[in-house]
This record gives sequence, structure tokens and C-alpha cells, in this order.
Amino acid sequence: IPVSGVSLAAQPPGGQVTEGDRLVLGCSVAAGTGPLSFSWHRQGSAAPLATGPRYELRAAQHRDGGRYHCTATNGDTTADSPPLWVTIL
Repeated sequence: IPVSGVSLAAQPPGGQVTEGDRLVLGCSVAAGTGPLSFSWHRQGSAAPLATGPRYELRAAQHRDGGRYHCTATNGDTTADSPPLWVTIL
């Protein structure tokens, strides 16, 4: 089954976080069989920020703001989540 329905969740909700506070992003898929792998991307950054279903900024800085998305793959198919704007207050 191809990977589909990739979604991104943020804690705190909406991706708004005060500078110095913790931001956690989680990636999940609605469908897809096989071993899933995840990567994290920020607009303007060529290399993935991290891999795995969870991405954590322990102390968010202003430079961490921007548009994020996660990519899920099962080796055969790849799908991206909708983008999430992260705002550092």
C-alpha cells in the first residue's frame, strides 16, 4: 500500500513557541505498508534536519522559525506532509 495521508502535529499546537521554549513536531501517516522512515525539512535548508517520526527543538531560537514539513517513505513510495509555519515569539 502506498504511503498517503502524511500529517504533521505540533506541540504547542499551531507551531507558535516562545523563544527558549521547547517545540516538538510529530509525523504520522494514514496509510502505508512496510517499514516507514521519516525525514524533517525546513524551507531553505537542502539537507534534512533530522530523521524519525519526531523532531524536537529543546530551546527554540528565532532562526528556527519558518516553514517545516516531514516526508514519509516505505522504500517504494514517498509522500510529504502539508507545510507547517513555525513562529518563534
